[in-house]
Amino acid sequence: MNPALRHEYLAALGLQSWVSRGKSPPRESVDARESVDARDLVDARESVVVREPVIPGDSGAGREAGVDWPELRARVAACTRCTLCNTRTQTVFGVGNPKADWLIVGEAPGAEEDRQGEPFVGRAGQLLNSMLRAIGLAREQVYIANILKCRPPGNRDPTAGEAAECLPYLEQQIALLRPKVMLAVGRIAAQNLLRTEVTLGRLRQQVHRFGHSQVPLVVTYHPAYLLRTPTDKRKAWEDLKFAREVCARV
Repeated sequence: MNPALRHEYLAALGLQSWVSRGKSPPRESVDARESVDARDLVDARESVVVREPVIPGDSGAGREAGVDWPELRARVAACTRCTLCNTRTQTVFGVGNPKADWLIVGEAPGAEEDRQGEPFVGRAGQLLNSMLRAIGLAREQVYIANILKCRPPGNRDPTAGEAAECLPYLEQQIALLRPKVMLAVGRIAAQNLLRTEVTLGRLRQQVHRFGHSQVPLVVTYHPAYLLRTPTDKRKAWEDLKFAREVCARV
């Protein structure tokens, strides 16, 4: 990536590139070291992969199997499987490249997403776009979806029942996409996808696996959280580099 453009993207994240005082190392050396460091990190974390695939039992998993994109979108739009259908403005299906290597999964739509029908808009969406650009990806190159397709009233956390009813839709999106890597942003998304109560801090920097196809899954912070806690942006940057290396190795 062009150094000036890279600096601009990192600046959007509130980060800066650090080099030792004195003579700056050649650009090629920095890029090579970063690549090697990231690769070493992936090698190290592969030894602590969570090997518990999400294989739902009686949650209705598989009921969308074989459905194509238009039909799946229509089913989501007409969904009445839980009470969120009574309070939503519209469903938020997902957006992006249907052949993307990256699938970004968030928690649930917020108020602005409920109005616009698109995930990750507003300030959190802008930060997510900057996070993606920092690793050389445009929003249009990835696919973005949520655990829930409807907004919980008052932006409360999704219930276990709501997540279970909505999960088959996401599973079929994954089956259609066949992504190389999934990036779970935020604690709620990560814990629902991995069926765990382990903290986000302990889930980071590991290669988890999702579903029957065992898609590599990496966990990081939600952009909304980073807006409130900018001191953790550097950790998110490390997660993004880690996910990029995982994707490159698939």
